[in-house]
Amino acid sequence: MTASDRPANGGLRLRARLRALYHGTSRTAVRFRLAVLAVDLIIIAFFIAAPLLRGDRVVFYVLDYVVAALLGADLLARALAWSDIRDWLKRPIVWIDLFIFATLLFPAWLFNLGFLRVIRLWTLVNSEFFWRTIGRRYDDTRVEDTTKAVTALVTFVFVATGFVYTSFMGRYEGISGWIDALYFTVTSLTTTGYGDILLPGVWGRIVSIVIMLVGVTLFVRLGQTLLRPHKVRFPCDQCGLQLHDPDAVHCKACGNQLCIPDEGR
Repeated sequence: MTASDRPANGGLRLRARLRALYHGTSRTAVRFRLAVLAVDLIIIAFFIAAPLLRGDRVVFYVLDYVVAALLGADLLARALAWSDIRDWLKRPIVWIDLFIFATLLFPAWLFNLGFLRVIRLWTLVNSEFFWRTIGRRYDDTRVEDTTKAVTALVTFVFVATGFVYTSFMGRYEGISGWIDALYFTVTSLTTTGYGDILLPGVWGRIVSIVIMLVGVTLFVRLGQTLLRPHKVRFPCDQCGLQLHDPDAVHCKACGNQLCIPDEGR
């Protein structure tokens, strides 16, 4: 083996190791992914608290670049763990994460778009990585669907709050802080409308309408998720249909006989 072959082989071993950690089923891989998810939740907590930390610029920038280093390392590792990096870059969730990474690298220039960082919560919960680690023990789709619906609602609340805060803070006396923006967002999307905080002008009315319409839609989606009949994951060995009713005897797609385990019996 020549000296020029060693780096290439070392790179292949690194990619194989990362692939085993990010996509494997061993206990070590699961523990690794749990640690990564814990770091992701810490990063999301920083995104939510960022407007409140903005007053102390030194602390804010130190935490910002620490989070940028963590997120950058995670993105690089995920790219290396993917079989084809070009296919990895074709995924919309990846581009959202790359944009969030850019806001961390250039906080002074992209601060007004910093509220979009909270979308990281949505990308995390909607990723295969999350459900392969946390949701691997659930075959009941209600758990997954409810979690995704709640996450979409929470993400929208914080994104809308961030937008109201960056767009109207200091320009209108009704929005004097981040809590005021959160209060306005919640009262708008629940259509409570106390009227003590109103956004001025045509632009303010448009923002209020969007928050109301999207908020009501997300509430309805959450209600549908909680009330509609749930299904279990049990792939049909004939047609591959993944979801079936818990008491299904035959596949609805091809009529193949099923034998879905029932731990309650």
